[in-house]
Amino acid sequence: MLSKTHTKYIQSLQHKKLRDETGLFIAEGPKVVMDLLNSRKFVCKEIFALNNWLQEHSQQLSLLKDIVVTPVEDFELQKISSLSTAHAVVAVFEKRKPVYTIETALKITLVLDTIQDPGNLGTIIRIADWFGVENIICSIGCADMYNAKVVQSTMGSLGRVNVIYTDIIAWLKENRKVKIYSASLEGEDMKCIGKVKEGILIIGNEANGVSDEVMELVNEKINIPRIGEAESLNAAVATGIILSHIK
Repeated sequence: MLSKTHTKYIQSLQHKKLRDETGLFIAEGPKVVMDLLNSRKFVCKEIFALNNWLQEHSQQLSLLKDIVVTPVEDFELQKISSLSTAHAVVAVFEKRKPVYTIETALKITLVLDTIQDPGNLGTIIRIADWFGVENIICSIGCADMYNAKVVQSTMGSLGRVNVIYTDIIAWLKENRKVKIYSASLEGEDMKCIGKVKEGILIIGNEANGVSDEVMELVNEKINIPRIGEAESLNAAVATGIILSHIK
């Protein structure tokens, strides 16, 4: 039985302030939890799960050290879950140690300019994983990568993609040896751009696009041709379309 104090503690990790203070975050659901465990990029501190899930994964769990495993009932799991319907397991992980330097040569690197919707950020991380993009550079104004919605949307890709928060203007200036591309309604038709083996691709804010200050550093703007009447594309959708063309 989970105590009220422990329940409130787990619930508090839904808030960024507490995640920052403790260095911990929550992951939920069998796939997300198992992918993060298997990635070996995150240290798991606690697992709260239904008995049938624990029995199913008993052999693997027995190999993990220093993890507190607590069997819980459905109603207890629901109390600590951020989902409308809790799904078998909730785990508490330590945040990864920040990566401060990455190699941009001979690869595509994503830069996100103030992507604020957690679902969008999580989906972009998942898309990056799909297309083999190793690194994502986020502006300070982007959603928190450890937000529960972000973690859930990545479907485990958080363990395979480096996500770095920094001053993207300063970072872009430091990496100008690599060609910088940006999604833009005013750019060149992406059909005219071939495969890109090396480059930085900037995706802008959901409502305002790429900021003027960032756009000044761009070498080439990329446009996704519009056939219908929609005013714009979702940031994650645009990322997927562009990567599918240039990768």
